[in-house]
Amino acid sequence: MLSPGKAVKVSIYLSEGATHRGVPVYSSILDFLFYRSVAGATVTKGIAGFGADHNMHSSSTVEISDRLPLKIEFIETRERVDSLLGKLEELAGTGLIEVQETTVAKPAQLSKSKTPVPSSHLKIEGKAQMMRIFLSEEDRWKNKPLYEALVEAMRANDIAGVTVYRGVLGYGAHRRMHKDKPLLSSNHGSVMLSAIDEAAKLRNILPLVEEMVEEGLVVFSDVDIIKYGIRTEDESTQPAAQLREGR
Repeated sequence: MLSPGKAVKVSIYLSEGATHRGVPVYSSILDFLFYRSVAGATVTKGIAGFGADHNMHSSSTVEISDRLPLKIEFIETRERVDSLLGKLEELAGTGLIEVQETTVAKPAQLSKSKTPVPSSHLKIEGKAQMMRIFLSEEDRWKNKPLYEALVEAMRANDIAGVTVYRGVLGYGAHRRMHKDKPLLSSNHGSVMLSAIDEAAKLRNILPLVEEMVEEGLVVFSDVDIIKYGIRTEDESTQPAAQLREGR
C-alpha cells in the first residue's frame, strides 16, 4: 500500500485494438499489474486522437472505432516501477510509456470490512400461492413497460418476490403468433410475471393488478414452498414463521 510522500505515476498510451498473444494489450497489462500487487490502475478511453502513424481516429468513424486511444495509469513507488518497466515495455509494444515524479498527498484506503453477521441455515416450507400474469411486452403503464410497473408495485406492497419471463413462442386471445426474434424488434412478444407469497398478500394486491392490466390473463395456483437458504440473525424471522404455519 502506498504511503504519503514521493512516488511515480506511470501512463501507458495504447491503441484499443492492440493485442498481445491474442489478448487485448490493456487487459494483459491490467492482469500483470493486478498480480504484481500494484496499488491500483485505471483505464480511460479517448474519443478521438492520433498516434505515431499520424492517422486520425474518432469514435464517430465505425470502421476505426476499435483503434481509439487508451490510457492506463497507476501510481507506485520508484522501486516497484523500476521492477515492472521491462515487462510493461514488452506488453505495450508500439505504445508509449510515460513516467512522472509525483507526490502522494493522501493514499487510498481499503474499505472497512463489515463485521460478519452470524448466519444460520434455514428451511422454509409451507402452503402459499403463485400469481402468474400473462401480458404483452409492449403494454404500458404511465409511460413505462407494464411488466416493469407491476414489479415495482409488488415490491412496494411487500410481495416476497417476482420474476419476469419473456416468451419465445406462443399466442393469446387474438390468436396472433408471437415469436422472439433477437435480430428484429423484441418488444412485441409475450411476457409472464410469476410471484409467490401468502394467499392473503397476493389477494390484497389483486385490485391494483386488475387496474393496471387492461388486457391480459391473471391466474392463481396453490403451491408448496420448500426453500433452503441462509438467514442472518438481523433479518426478521416472521415471514418464515408464517410460511411454516401455512398462513
